[in-house]
Amino acid sequence: MSTDPETVRSSTAEGDGYRPGYEVTAERILEYIAERNLHPGDRLPTEAQLAQALDVSRSVAREAVKILSALGRVRAQRGRGLFVADEPGLLGAAKADRPYFMPADMSHVAILFEFRRLLEVGAAQLAAQRATPVDLRAIAAAVAGTDEGVRLGDMDLFCRADDDFHRAVAIAAHNPFLAEALGSARTLQHQSAVIGMNGTVSSRVGIAAKEHRVIFDAIHDGLSEQAAAAAATHIDNSHEDYRQEIQRRFLS
Repeated sequence: MSTDPETVRSSTAEGDGYRPGYEVTAERILEYIAERNLHPGDRLPTEAQLAQALDVSRSVAREAVKILSALGRVRAQRGRGLFVADEPGLLGAAKADRPYFMPADMSHVAILFEFRRLLEVGAAQLAAQRATPVDLRAIAAAVAGTDEGVRLGDMDLFCRADDDFHRAVAIAAHNPFLAEALGSARTLQHQSAVIGMNGTVSSRVGIAAKEHRVIFDAIHDGLSEQAAAAAATHIDNSHEDYRQEIQRRFLS
């Protein structure tokens, strides 16, 4: 398959608003993959070719490739070059029968939150009906972790515990397909945070931690409808917070 780098959409800036150049360049590389309908295993231009086509420095192109490699979107093979990665996650790699997820495209992010809402509400509802004592201890530990992250101002701790919380609720639903879909959706949201928001962590983490506890209490008490409602509120608030953060960074 031809991969003429001159067809890559160009960008003459080393950055865009509040976004660093490597973040913008990572998005441009994803656009290239999507526009050319490249599939896992297809070869990409070299870093030097990408840098020239996108009108950025070689170091910016290199950092963009590192980000995409870490996110499972690009694979670098020593002595062979760059390739579209074989990441099998939902919407994660170009497929003929499905769209290609663009982490910085707000319409894609909105659809992702819509999908997450359906999954998270269902998971919380089922968890309230099916959670075992082991499941409840795992969810409680994650809630305590998010509380501790907020108390210490340790956002790495909060983020790890946040992932643990949503994973534990999904596991407590005792539906492996639901847990797998939720894992893929959260992976894509992580990509949005890295590429679209430069790793920004929500300013409302304290509120999010409290929302976790409300969800847990409903699951613990076997109140499925309350658990579902609390999960819906949590996702809706997270989506609105994300939207406001994007607006603050790019439109202010």
